[in-house]
Amino acid sequence: MMSKTVSVLAAIVVAGVAQADVITQWNFNTESTMASIGAGTASLVGGVTSSFAAGGPSDPATTDRGWNTTTYAAQSTGSGTRGVAFFVDVSNYTNINISFDHRFSNTSNRFADVQVTIDGGITWTSIGGYENTLGGDQWLVRSADLSAVSGVSNNSLFGFRVMSVFGPAGGYVASNTGSNYATSGTWRFDYVTVEGTFIPTPGAIGLLAVAGLVAGRRRR
Repeated sequence: MMSKTVSVLAAIVVAGVAQADVITQWNFNTESTMASIGAGTASLVGGVTSSFAAGGPSDPATTDRGWNTTTYAAQSTGSGTRGVAFFVDVSNYTNINISFDHRFSNTSNRFADVQVTIDGGITWTSIGGYENTLGGDQWLVRSADLSAVSGVSNNSLFGFRVMSVFGPAGGYVASNTGSNYATSGTWRFDYVTVEGTFIPTPGAIGLLAVAGLVAGRRRR
């Protein structure tokens, strides 16, 4: 489905959630799309295919792997139809933050759009895009604070995706200025992380209040 765009993100490069918990994370070090922390699903969008290769800068693991994707749309066709998607149940969490490492090969498209869903992927909303200006075979570290995006917090149907889109002049633009865009160009992802602040249940809040009262009496 076509996505709609809202201006809720000033810069997709900047993010951070105070005292955040990691809800789900993918490090791909076992060469699997299963989450390495928590639970969630990682999937290919459109006709994209994938393999695994060396990972990105954020993962401290000695054996660091990343999710390598290719088979993107032909030049001047299918803007916003191919990429990767991640779904995570963020029930009982607020102040959702996403982050990931993204590597662009020389002939890959340099323009990406990040979109979120709050209904399990029926509709998608663009929260902003970014351009790789570093050239080919380079990693970018991306992150976004979604706390201001309506409907994301405490949502079992939350997901986000990173899609290949046309540049401002139309058509795909190779990451390396000396290269031509090719469908065989690769986007690689690593250390995909969803964080948030846990929302205590009413019962848990009550227990904390009782514990505080008891501690106060003991101090007397």
